[in-house]
Amino acid sequence: MLMPKKIRYRKVQRGTLKGLSKGARDVAFGQFGLQAIEPGWISAQQIEAVRVTLSRKLKKIGNFYLRVFPDKPVSKKPAETRMGKGKGSVELWVAPVKRGRVMFEIDGVDEVAAKDIFRIAACKLPIRTKIVRRIVEAAVEE
Repeated sequence: MLMPKKIRYRKVQRGTLKGLSKGARDVAFGQFGLQAIEPGWISAQQIEAVRVTLSRKLKKIGNFYLRVFPDKPVSKKPAETRMGKGKGSVELWVAPVKRGRVMFEIDGVDEVAAKDIFRIAACKLPIRTKIVRRIVEAAVEE
């Protein structure tokens, strides 16, 4: 599973997911991307499930790029534990995803195949997504 090697604080607060994503709103590396249209936490297990799906479907014909990393620890208290006694231990790692973030990208396939691959990958995620394509700027002659 993905998780950071070293972090500054062992346990963090929940934070907020209001607003649009600050970065990663355009397709940068591949030709097509999977963009979040609602906010949510994507766990390391879900990212791994999408990664396995993309690698199996693309085989050797294309490349894929992961643009999310689970660097936020989520703590949970054990079941049937009384209130108090501090915060629970870290159970899983998540990547907070805001609206508009491009989470995964693929390259080297046509549009029909990309839509089919991303449709299967989107089923592994807990948030709604849409498929976006790279915007190619025309060269401006001066």
